[in-house]
Amino acid sequence: MAPTISRNPTVQDPVPSRDAAEDPVVRARGARRAFASDAGEVVALDSVDVDIARGAFTAVMGPSGSGKSTLLHVLAGLDALDGGSVRVDGIELNGLKDSALTRVRRDRIGFVFQSFNLLPMLTAEQNILLPLQLAGRRADPEWWTTVAEGLGLTDRLRHLPSQLSGGQVQRVAIARALIGSPAVIFADEPTGNLDSRTTAEVLDLLRRCVDSFGQTVVMVTHERDAAERADRILTLSDGRIAVDEDGPFGTSSGEAAEQ
Repeated sequence: MAPTISRNPTVQDPVPSRDAAEDPVVRARGARRAFASDAGEVVALDSVDVDIARGAFTAVMGPSGSGKSTLLHVLAGLDALDGGSVRVDGIELNGLKDSALTRVRRDRIGFVFQSFNLLPMLTAEQNILLPLQLAGRRADPEWWTTVAEGLGLTDRLRHLPSQLSGGQVQRVAIARALIGSPAVIFADEPTGNLDSRTTAEVLDLLRRCVDSFGQTVVMVTHERDAAERADRILTLSDGRIAVDEDGPFGTSSGEAAEQ
C-alpha cells in the first residue's frame, strides 16, 4: 500500500538524481570514517562500497569495533564521512547544509533504536505521530490504520510508555519509524534490551515491515539468530565488509567479498 503523506509545501527538499528510481535506496562509495585516539588515528570505516536494495531486509554484523555501528550512522546521515560518498533515495548527502540534511533524515529515513527514545509524558499515539507533527505533516488516515493494526497497537495507543511492556514499547518505536513512509528504516541493535521472547516478536515485526509494507530495513545486530531474519547479511571486520551473503530470506546466491 502506498500511503499519501501531507508535506509542508514551503519546505524545499534536495532534488533526487534522475535515476533514483533505478538505484539502490542507499549507496556508499569509498566511505571512510576515522577517529582520533591516544594511540593515533583509528579507522572505523576503510573505503567501504555498499548498495542497499529497495524493499529488502539487510542485517549488518561484526564484533565490537568492527565498524558496523559507524556504517549505519554514516548511511543514515547521523555522522559525516572523512572520505567517499553516501546517497539516500537518490540524494547525495555530502555537502548538504544542516537544514537540508535534517529534512532528508526527517522525510526519507526512519530510525529504531535500542533505547527506544520515546517521550515518557506522551501516549503511544502521540509518540508515533510526533515526528510528523514537528515536520508540519499529517499521516494519511488509511496508512495510520494500517500501521496501528499491523503492529498490534490499536488497544495501546492511549497508554504511556511506562504502561507498556518492552515489546509494546518497541512496537511503538517501529510504528514511529514507519508512519512517515520513509525510503529506509535503520534499526540500531533494536533487540539489545529485550528478552528472547520479545526479541523474536520485534524481529517478526521488522520482517513484516519488509514483507507486508514493502519497506527497506537495515539492522545492526551482534546476534547471528537475529541477522538470519534478513534477506542479506553483511559482516564487517576492521572497518571493511568481510562477507556479503544471502540470509535465509535472500533469493540470490550469496558471495564473500573482500575489499
